[in-house]
Amino acid sequence: MSEPEFSAAAGAVTPSRVAGRVAESRSAKPAVPTGTPEQANGGALAAPSQPPADGHPGGTGTSALRRQILLQLRRDGPSSPDRLAGEIGASRTGVLQQLRALEGAHLVKRETVRHGVGRPRHVYDVTARAQELFPANYDGLATGLLAAIRAVGGESLVDEVFEARRRITTAQVRRRIAERIPSSATLLDRARELAVIQDEQGYLAEAALGSDGHIRILEHNCAIHQVAVDQEAACRAELELFRDVLGADVERETHIASGDRCCTYRVTEASR
Repeated sequence: MSEPEFSAAAGAVTPSRVAGRVAESRSAKPAVPTGTPEQANGGALAAPSQPPADGHPGGTGTSALRRQILLQLRRDGPSSPDRLAGEIGASRTGVLQQLRALEGAHLVKRETVRHGVGRPRHVYDVTARAQELFPANYDGLATGLLAAIRAVGGESLVDEVFEARRRITTAQVRRRIAERIPSSATLLDRARELAVIQDEQGYLAEAALGSDGHIRILEHNCAIHQVAVDQEAACRAELELFRDVLGADVERETHIASGDRCCTYRVTEASR
């Protein structure tokens, strides 16, 4: 089940994610960091198999060096290029080059520090925007909260919580769809727009018209997998959300939480 105003999947500081953020900064105008609570599945930090020796641009060594810089700053706090180079075991030139790239991507910030007489020195630290690249455990938090709710009020209270969340999310999704497509849009267009919203929430979703003439929404990933496995109410709420938002008959054909490769929903015009 999704919640459009919040995203829900986080991950580890991997070279590809860091490189992606830097690439975005070069292809688009700098954006003010929003500090959104990023998607939550949590992920382990895997150390690179070979530490970069030089930090020259291009190739995986550059991305690995950026990753090491972010991790070091996260652990140690504001640091100078010299200190970072010494801790990581890379050249000062290479570290400084990657710090500038990370600064351009709004993942690190630079501050000027003065110590008595002499030239001031620059130190760098991670920004709030960089937090989304570090591991998170929102799945564990959600599972723990649901267990606490069950302990307080039993399964009936858990069901009430999911039902309340479904109503809130349904209103949000309806507003989003109304803003993007006209009220006269076909059921297929509405299904596609719903899939776009689900995709934004980490479900790897798409909608298409099958060769059998049926519309199907496919979710190739479950963004709340652990919650869905533990709580059937989560998946029931998603099914009801789809029915309410589309004003159509929706049936689940396959189910990730039951061991299938993806969640598939068949969508047909509402029965009269």
